[in-house]
Parts: sequence; structure tokens; C-alpha cells
Amino acid sequence: MKHTLLGATFALIAGITPAFAEMTDIRFTLGWKTQGSDAPFLMALSRGYFADENLNVTIDQGEGSAATVTRIMGGAYDAGFGDINAIIQNAAARPGEAPVMVYQLWNRPPFAIVTPKSAGIETPADFEGKRLGGAQGTPTTRLFPVFAKLNGVDIDKVAQENMAPNLQEPMMIRGDIDGAFVFTITSWFNLIANRQDPAADYNWFQFEEYGMDLYSNGMMVSREMLTENPDAVAGLVRAVNRATLEIAKDQDIAVEAIMAFDNLVDPELERARLEFALTNLMNAAETAEIGMGDLVDERLTRSIAIVAEGYGLERLPEASEIFDRSFLPPADTRSFEVEIN
Repeated sequence: MKHTLLGATFALIAGITPAFAEMTDIRFTLGWKTQGSDAPFLMALSRGYFADENLNVTIDQGEGSAATVTRIMGGAYDAGFGDINAIIQNAAARPGEAPVMVYQLWNRPPFAIVTPKSAGIETPADFEGKRLGGAQGTPTTRLFPVFAKLNGVDIDKVAQENMAPNLQEPMMIRGDIDGAFVFTITSWFNLIANRQDPAADYNWFQFEEYGMDLYSNGMMVSREMLTENPDAVAGLVRAVNRATLEIAKDQDIAVEAIMAFDNLVDPELERARLEFALTNLMNAAETAEIGMGDLVDERLTRSIAIVAEGYGLERLPEASEIFDRSFLPPADTRSFEVEIN
């Protein structure tokens, strides 16, 4: 007994016992205000999955999925949930400074143009002679010229109006604009909040269906953390992967985690938003083969070219500058199956 106690004491002092290992502090930013699609991170926090990896993670709300990149680059955060296309944009201009995606979650993009069926827009060509509204600088707005080029739309014949994101759906409902450049996961629920039926009364021109094969949001980390504390990055990925697979099968525990983080959100609304993400943004066919969290390099290379054209980038980053799969657990531990309950 004496020897056992002495051995335990020595291990504690030496710092070699995993249970007593020093915790690593990580500052994490969400992509926006608390939403159901944040469940993988909030679940890992509330269920202690981060703590199991000896990580002390502090999560803050965000200011936009593109702002996640600039927040990390500015040094305020070590990791976050944001848009891979914003990484591409920043990596082109500032090589070696932009964060790196380490766990891809939205393997289908939320970028779309939504139009009321009453506007009579049934094909991309019907945008000519119409007025579309969007927030300046968002991926959907910035990439519209590429969409138009790929689909034979004369962009000079499309009137575009800049507006705040919260005005898009109300102005479209009033008939002030004929359509809006949106994120599906946001606009769908904004329409419901405005007593609209997004499925029955609106047409959705999703970019992925019109030649815009893009990735979107996932978990990214700073280059500093990547090089100086790779063990923490690996632990972060394991914890988020564990939570992601669980919320895909049980949305009840996901909502519990969301409410534990922010009890001011509408649980039913955010549950529906989570289900939307699971079934519309996280279900690319490739996931069955490569597992959740990974992506296809050739597809990422194509998407880099699309983003470069849309944003007028002078340099095309390599796929390896944008995504690092070396921290992913084995593919058989990332098998992703959605069960809506």
C-alpha cells in the first residue's frame, strides 16, 4: 500500500499520469449566434468530451462564418466553426497565416438563390430582367458571377441590390425584390418565422446543383496551434467527432447541450435547424466512403478555382494549405449515419 501511494505521488509530480495531465486552454468561436448546427461543439463541451482530452475549451458566439477566420488570424481565438471558402480567400493573400480546416462538417454548401414561385423564375435564365437582393461580401453574393457564367446568365441584365441580411426575406415577401442570395440554413427558417412555407411557395437554386461544387463550414484551428500543440488539435478533433456521430443519432441530447449553453434559444426551432444541417448539409455521398470530417482533395481543388474566380484571387492556394486530415481518427470511427428522432 505504501509503495502504491508513493508511486502514485511520484507519477502525479512527474506529470505522467493521464488522469492528472495538465489541461490545455483553447478559445473557440462559433460561426454565429447559438444555433442547432453548433451542436457538435456544444455537446462536446457539456458532456465533457473536451475535458476527456485534457482540453479546457471556452466557447463564444460568433459574428459570421467568414469572421471565424479573421478572429483566429487576429489571435483572439485558437479554433472555431467557420467557412472553408473564407480560408481559401485569406490563404491566397496571406500564405502561412490563415487557419487550417481539420474537420469538415458541412460537405454540401448552403449557398442558394431563393425566389417566390409567384416571381415566375424557374430556370437560371429567368433571372434576367429580375431584381435580386443580398448582403455585400457573402459567399452567395460574391459567387453569383461564377454561377451566372456557368449557367449562361447575362449578369448585366440582372439588377442586384445590396441590403442587410435581415431585410432579404421581408423585402422578398413584399415583392420589393424577386429573389435573394442566401444561406439555406438561415433563410429557410427566416421564411418560416415570417409565416411562409419555404418548401411549397419558394424555388431554391442551390449552387451545388448548378456547377458550384463547394464545401462550406467545418472546424478550423490556428496555424500556431497546429504547429505548437498538435496533440491538442488531435484531441479537439476526437472530441468533436465523438459528439458529431452521437447527435446524428440522437437529437434529444443535442438539444440538451444547446440549451445548457444558451437557454434563451427556441429549442424546437434549433432542433429543426440541426435536423436541416444533418439532412441537407452534412450528407454528401462521399461521406459514406471517406467518413465524416474528411473531404476529397480533387473536389477541394475545383472549389478553390471557383472561389478564386468569384473573389478575383491572384493566387490559387494548394489544397494542402486549406485542409489537414492528419489529425482525423481512423475512417471506421467516423462512420456517419443520420437517424431523425
